[in-house]
Amino acid sequence: MKQIVMEGPRKSKVIDVDIPKINSNQLLVKVIYTGMCHSEWYPWSTASPGDIFGHETVGIIADAGCEVKGFRIGDRVTGLGGGGYKEYIVMEPEKTCRIPDNVKDEDALGEPLACLLSAGQKMSPLLCGDRIAVVGAGYMGLGIISLFKAMGYGDIIAVDPREAARTNALRYGASEVYSPEGLPQEYRLNWDTWGKPDLTRDGHKADIFGLGFRDVMEFSGTPEGLALAAELVCAHGRLGIGGYHNDAFRTVDMKLWNIKAMTMIHCHERRISYEATLCRRALKLLSKGLWQFTGATSHIYSMEEFDKANEEMESKAGNFIKGAVRCDIS
Repeated sequence: MKQIVMEGPRKSKVIDVDIPKINSNQLLVKVIYTGMCHSEWYPWSTASPGDIFGHETVGIIADAGCEVKGFRIGDRVTGLGGGGYKEYIVMEPEKTCRIPDNVKDEDALGEPLACLLSAGQKMSPLLCGDRIAVVGAGYMGLGIISLFKAMGYGDIIAVDPREAARTNALRYGASEVYSPEGLPQEYRLNWDTWGKPDLTRDGHKADIFGLGFRDVMEFSGTPEGLALAAELVCAHGRLGIGGYHNDAFRTVDMKLWNIKAMTMIHCHERRISYEATLCRRALKLLSKGLWQFTGATSHIYSMEEFDKANEEMESKAGNFIKGAVRCDIS
């Protein structure tokens, strides 16, 4: 079978390897698509020879161990598992879920959907109709915008420097969109709008609870996006951090973060069994039409185009939202 492996930074190749063997309680899945996650862009750009990537797989069960229950050959599945840029992968039944018939392959990338559902749960509205700001309108930002709409948020304000991303945000449920420099002044609580901090407990010259937003979700993955998201939080507000910041350390204005007394919520999920449950729940929401998040996989690539795919994910060329690599080449 074919598999993508790295030769070094920003350079991959497709090699021939043996089809993996399964034990009595595993599934052999023939991969159709593996989605491209921006969390793997930096590892790709700094890769060592032999590195492999890919954790957003959709495929068809080609074989099942004799002890496997609940699955059969021919089932279309997704779930959790690494090394997905190859024709066949081994999956564990407890981390695998069937895809409903009315959900397309390219919409059924289970792992990022589960991550979005986890982030949404952590940032649930305190009251139906609350407003929220979302910084970053890439694939994950669009997914959380559409999910927040389904969860009962009212006004959803999306911020992204790219015009195409702002247009996409409106399509997925945002009520207002802005570039960072176009944000109304009252949407920020920073040193300019706050003025001199008053620590006497005698009150504040600025309306620190009315400036900015009680809820802000960051999905930019950049230092600029993270800093902006923090500025949008009002006093005693909540900042959900969903962007994956793995390319370098971040320096933040801790004085501002401190004085706001804001709650910072890391929205990544590390409970594997819980995340597998979220995969199943997310697919059910898509199937029932309760979560309107389809059509976001905008670019499909061959295995030989993997490096081009990462370059376009970096540049966002051609209104890039989400890429997927077609691994079913036979």
